[in-house]
Amino acid sequence: MKNIFNNHPNSVGETYLQHLFKAFNFGYKLTVMSIQAFIHGIFPWCFEHTVSDKIKKLNDVLQQRKESLK
Repeated sequence: MKNIFNNHPNSVGETYLQHLFKAFNFGYKLTVMSIQAFIHGIFPWCFEHTVSDKIKKLNDVLQQRKESLK
């Protein structure tokens, strides 16, 4: 019987724990960016380019991971 906890992590070349930590890392970064975006909304001079720059970097990481699986 297949372990449903390993299907997706294995499909992206990771163990369950590797995938867990990677996903938590992305989640943490997205949470921080969300807070920065709210602060920027109230105080437009704060974090002027921070969130958009971080999103671009995070997307680059995700695209590189995707390309490495091909």
